[in-house]
Amino acid sequence: MIAEGTAALRALPPKLREAEIEQMMSDPADISDAIVDINSGAGGTDASDWADMLKRMYLQWAARMGYKAVVVDEQPHEEAGIKSARIEVHGPYAYGYLKAEIGVHRLVRISPFDASARRHTAFASVDVTPDIDDDIEVEVNESDLRIDTYRSSGAGGQHVNTTDSAVRITHLPTGIVVTCQNERSQHKNKARALKILRAKLYQHELERRQAEIDAQNAQKKRIEWGSQIRSYVLHPYRMVKDLRTGVEVGDADRVLDGDLQRFMEAWLVQRSSGEAESGS
Repeated sequence: MIAEGTAALRALPPKLREAEIEQMMSDPADISDAIVDINSGAGGTDASDWADMLKRMYLQWAARMGYKAVVVDEQPHEEAGIKSARIEVHGPYAYGYLKAEIGVHRLVRISPFDASARRHTAFASVDVTPDIDDDIEVEVNESDLRIDTYRSSGAGGQHVNTTDSAVRITHLPTGIVVTCQNERSQHKNKARALKILRAKLYQHELERRQAEIDAQNAQKKRIEWGSQIRSYVLHPYRMVKDLRTGVEVGDADRVLDGDLQRFMEAWLVQRSSGEAESGS
């Protein structure tokens, strides 16, 4: 009985921690699947390689969590790495966790593309939207949309590449643009693009509400394009540091292999505390 009780007590803290983190995910979309968009930024070929490293990191994180992750769109760089990639992550609370990754990620290392072996800095952005279920209502008026079709440049065979099957939808009031070209038919691409647009409009509204909270909380900075959230330094020392929460990890390789929970949970705790202070 003592042995069983000891084992039960040891298992209790992780379960309590998991329940505590999930309780912080109070938004209806937090339990949803997630759509992760990665784009290379400043830094040339190093930035494209960095975007590819981030893609691998999130695929590894999803595997650690037992989630299913699928790369649904990818634009390769001419020399190395990728210009952009879109990953769909399927699993409970995928969005709730991954929204902690929204922002600009900075890499510092000896560039493998520099013949002089100099240190380079590269940037890539990560955007995450919930793959929302149909029971979350997002109103989209047809009059607010501009829909363009164009020839797909992605994989899929001769049919995709020789017909105007790709779809670009622009939401005029917000300026949000969504494209989809990985399906064979224009109809399927349009349907998928509309679903992604609904998710991005939902995220846009969440960010608007969050901005109101942040305006009342001077210690917290809004996350947007251009805001560096995390640095991954591989030279002259090795460390990954989250600039929002102050969490530091010396084992950079472990982080790049998908061990992100410490960063995600610290951000969720900080965000939850900020909302509580704003409401008090």
